[in-house]
Amino acid sequence: MSDQEIEDFDVDNMSDTSRMIPGLPPYNMDDQLLPMESRSRWSCWIWTLFVSGANLLAFLVNFIVLAIIFAIVLTPTIVVVYFGFKCHSRVLHSDASYCKTLLDDNSSSALIILGFVMMSPLIVLAMALYCGLARRLRLFMLFQPYTRALYKGVRWRWYDEGGLCSCLREWNSHVKAWV
Repeated sequence: MSDQEIEDFDVDNMSDTSRMIPGLPPYNMDDQLLPMESRSRWSCWIWTLFVSGANLLAFLVNFIVLAIIFAIVLTPTIVVVYFGFKCHSRVLHSDASYCKTLLDDNSSSALIILGFVMMSPLIVLAMALYCGLARRLRLFMLFQPYTRALYKGVRWRWYDEGGLCSCLREWNSHVKAWV
């Protein structure tokens, strides 16, 4: 092909619609991608502290829920390993009556091994429970972007979704479908 044919080929294949458009523009004026108004310096600092505090509080809520779920699910493993270590003669060697009558070194070792073998599936179960609960309660929607501190008029992330837990969206919806 000559250079002229290559230029004609390139020009013919290029059009305005061939550009990649990420999606249709929003129809609501509040959601337009217009430049937002910046906050003043002091207002920006105050809002940054406020958003940081809100994100720290969201982290603490997530961590507390995670710790409670893991403590409940891993309780059998903790108990089995505790009694295994407590009654073993080379570790703690307790003088409790159940250690002398029921558990010797071999059974204490078996308890320790059983506890650590049981731990892996229980950790997976605890993580699955936490992820399901965090999704249902929308715990990750508590985290706020720092654009709230920089620009005026940025909405809370969970506000449009029907509030936390999406309770308002479920109550306001009239159409329900089974899938």
